[in-house]
Amino acid sequence: MGTAMPVHDSPPLPPVAVTAATPSAAAPTGPGRRPRLYVLDGLRLLAALYVVAYHYTAFAEHDPHPWGRPVHEVFPVFNRFSSYGFLGVQLFFLISGFVICMTAWGRTPKDFLISRVTRLFPAYWFAIAATTVFVLLAGGHWLRYGRGIDQFLTNLTMLQDPLKVSDVDGVYWTLWCELVFYLLFLVVVRAGLSYQRVVSFCGIWLVAGVISTGSGDSIVRTLTMPGQAPYFAGGVAIYLMHRYGPDLLLAGLTGLCWLLSLHQLATQLPEVSGHVGHHLQFGYAAAFVTACYAVLIAAALGRLDWIRWRGLTTLGALTYPLYLLHEDIGWGVILHLHDTVPAWALVGGVTAFFLYAAWLVHRYVERPLARYLKRGLSKPRPAR
Repeated sequence: MGTAMPVHDSPPLPPVAVTAATPSAAAPTGPGRRPRLYVLDGLRLLAALYVVAYHYTAFAEHDPHPWGRPVHEVFPVFNRFSSYGFLGVQLFFLISGFVICMTAWGRTPKDFLISRVTRLFPAYWFAIAATTVFVLLAGGHWLRYGRGIDQFLTNLTMLQDPLKVSDVDGVYWTLWCELVFYLLFLVVVRAGLSYQRVVSFCGIWLVAGVISTGSGDSIVRTLTMPGQAPYFAGGVAIYLMHRYGPDLLLAGLTGLCWLLSLHQLATQLPEVSGHVGHHLQFGYAAAFVTACYAVLIAAALGRLDWIRWRGLTTLGALTYPLYLLHEDIGWGVILHLHDTVPAWALVGGVTAFFLYAAWLVHRYVERPLARYLKRGLSKPRPAR
């Protein structure tokens, strides 16, 4: 499957508010209220589109391929660029660490959990249903997994990964990583967010991930996430720069996350090279990851506050449903139309279709269902 991770396919970040938080009274050295970080919305969409490009124009592990011939023959030049699109997921994780820390500040554990449930599940449930219906109607041996009622129902819980049930769509593997991060960070939210506690959380998590590397214990590796933790923790550390200002400790923590990210990247590239059918250069991949860190740091320190186009908010909202819907349905459309539609026109048309579908899902599914869930989950409950 198309990803940089050992067992899964490739893919994004659930939509979250990206408005800068106001420092609490306990942080007198923190910055004043800053403008909304529109650049994060734009980065999320660019990351999602890069992942889409990776799946449509670089991922080669199909037999036969939806394009009817090797994908590098269909896109002989662009394929060399899009083959690194799996790195879009690393950018998603980095932004997720930043935004989750930002939006959790000042919230109760209950509020934090409700915000995560209402963000993750509405579009996800719709995507599962839409993908399943498409598969039943279109069929085809290009599908990587057999579908069944048990798989469908288990996927609704978003717990299919630990239950060893296949994802309805391969990109869903990232959602389990997000869930684990949320649950771990909930411990810090419960204790009360502060500079010291958040830094300690990141440091302990990173060290645990290093120690667990190579461990055969699935529970330990699930909690430490050595392949993903450096990106989540890096985003958290960069948010602390945004909130309190840069200092030597945060610079060192961010640098450690960056170095561990590069180490994990080096271990992942051989497998991803197999997914795309040619050797990937560590230097190019490392430059992309480094640029992701640099851009997020620049945003955190206010260097990109000049980006204030409000349309980025809408585009950023499309990221999650676009990600959830594009892969298997998109491959099915390509399979059935590649003989009659020119390749670039087909890729452009399919991508445009999913962007519009993502807007419809956001407007008519995500927002209404999120409001309903929030009202229901926010009602007071009996103490016992």
